[in-house]
Amino acid sequence: MNEDTRLREGLSARSPSGSVAAGVENGVYAALDLGTNNCRLLIASPAGDGFRVVDSFSRIIRLGEGISATGSISDAAIDRAIAALSICSDKIRYRKAKRLRLIATEACRAAANADSFRDRVASETGIRLEVIDRETEATLAVVGCSPLLDPKGRGAILFDIGGGSTELVRIERDPDQANASPRIKGWVSIPFGVVTLAEHFGGRDVTAESYAQMVAEVARYVAPFAAEHAGGLRDMHLLGTSGTVTTLAGVHLNLSRYDRRRIDGVWMNDSEVTAVITRLRGMSFQQRADNNCISVERADLVLAGCAILDAIRDAFPLPRLRVADRGLREGMLVEMMREDGALGPC
Repeated sequence: MNEDTRLREGLSARSPSGSVAAGVENGVYAALDLGTNNCRLLIASPAGDGFRVVDSFSRIIRLGEGISATGSISDAAIDRAIAALSICSDKIRYRKAKRLRLIATEACRAAANADSFRDRVASETGIRLEVIDRETEATLAVVGCSPLLDPKGRGAILFDIGGGSTELVRIERDPDQANASPRIKGWVSIPFGVVTLAEHFGGRDVTAESYAQMVAEVARYVAPFAAEHAGGLRDMHLLGTSGTVTTLAGVHLNLSRYDRRRIDGVWMNDSEVTAVITRLRGMSFQQRADNNCISVERADLVLAGCAILDAIRDAFPLPRLRVADRGLREGMLVEMMREDGALGPC
């Protein structure tokens, strides 16, 4: 199928945010998250007070590889992204999704050639990417992950460790209101994710010294937020969404292969998190690459993610972590469905 045909079939006939102006005719929604490391798509239809997944796609593309050094998205990364987004385009069209939100995050915020990259994506795949700001990214993570808040707790420190940035959010429920929805009490975005941190300090062969340097560098950026929001943590927990925490959970459970059904929503106590990180730090690069829950695609990134997590844990010493294999895509779907009246309010 050529590019003109793709465009005529409607993928680019949308508002700037990527969603059609009219209501959803067939009840099929699509949410795409083009991150610094991953390209993820979720297609779903409303079902009761949630949604039913129709189709999905996820691929590590490392869009942000080298941006910290060159300031631009590389030709190789662009080719990887185009290949992945072409598959997403085909799935959106095949599933006849009419209500879309198609976002890009830190790599497209930071790269000097982001506009030309987005123009090429539109030309070759029909997908028009909306570059969201960091506050929107944090808000979508809250919407997507808030169903995993402990219903008996007061709230959580939510974190989303991305490829190029990490978002931290303090969310709380009003204790005087039954079934109250969580509110954002504060948020921050720090300019380190697994790709940028691993490129800066090295991710393949990580020594005790370089690991400590990574933790200290991230802690510098977490400290101002912690100074304001690390008090009054009683009845709260950590809530993490990222490849880092889902990988840790898979290794913790000794899964022979990654299984989202066993990962999403799993609880880990502080000592269990420490034990898994210690185990990963003791592995060689090849041992990490050979682990089915890590794989060669994440083997040089997972310890950078662990360092970010350790900096967060040091600043917010909470006894439990809940792992979320969900995030921005789910947040976008819920927001679109609520806007259309297909779901009730939060």
